[in-house]
Amino acid sequence: MPRFEPWSAPRAAGIIAEHTHLEGATLPILHALQETFGYVDAGAVPLIADALNVSRAEVHGCITFYHDFRSAPAGRHTVKLCRAEACQAMGSDKLHADILRRLGTEWHGTTADGSCTVEPVYCLGLCANGPAALVDGEPVAHLTADALEATLTEVRQ
Repeated sequence: MPRFEPWSAPRAAGIIAEHTHLEGATLPILHALQETFGYVDAGAVPLIADALNVSRAEVHGCITFYHDFRSAPAGRHTVKLCRAEACQAMGSDKLHADILRRLGTEWHGTTADGSCTVEPVYCLGLCANGPAALVDGEPVAHLTADALEATLTEVRQ
């Protein structure tokens, strides 16, 4: 798992300043902030808006429109569950409901112990081996709730 810096407004302001010269700078700034801190803190919104002379609503809209941006730190491990049609045909909707129930969270949520964040994705390219997932970026094919539980137990150790 990557190590992220703790949120710092001065550090964020420096990152923003490094990217303001780019055309269409909003997305590069958001990516750079997330790469540094692991998420885009709400405190970054007015900093970005001021630096780019856009509204806070416009910055907030970019953060919430794109699914890859987080507004809060993720858990120590990330599980991305494929929700595309091929995985759905293999029973992923019921499987996902079971997984979310077992983990005690919802989509985009983090488990109570902070160990795992669950996110939907809309194709992992493992269509012939569905249902599929990524656990910390590693593909898991022919996913079952028990297999995911075993994988999470392994990565937590």
